[in-house]
Amino acid sequence: MPHYRISEVAGLFGVSDDTVRRWTDGGHLPTDRDASGRLVVDGAALARFAREQARSAPDPSGVGRSARNRLVGLVTEVVSDRVMSQVEMQCGPHRVVSLMSTEAVRELGLEPGVLAVAVVKSTTVVVETPGGS
Repeated sequence: MPHYRISEVAGLFGVSDDTVRRWTDGGHLPTDRDASGRLVVDGAALARFAREQARSAPDPSGVGRSARNRLVGLVTEVVSDRVMSQVEMQCGPHRVVSLMSTEAVRELGLEPGVLAVAVVKSTTVVVETPGGS
């Protein structure tokens, strides 16, 4: 199982090293020492912690769907021609880009600042690991 140093955990969560140390000191995130004596967090424990900490904005649509990957965010940019549009959204720390018809953009009233939900339903999702392992 992989282990992550405090600075790596901070980078993954977008917080300071001090914040991660507060989590570990408060017992929210268990630690061990590696062979060099550095404080490390077990990968499985970090994954559980990440899931517990995950907060997404509530879905304002009130519509039930089979798709589980729903990202609530703000439209940040719309680039359109006569037929097609590129819509960019910021959903928490994630940038989502969608290509759709310009007609759909008009019907949905999509423009920068509009609250929207990106719904992803795909049978193909590519998962990569650093260094090709």
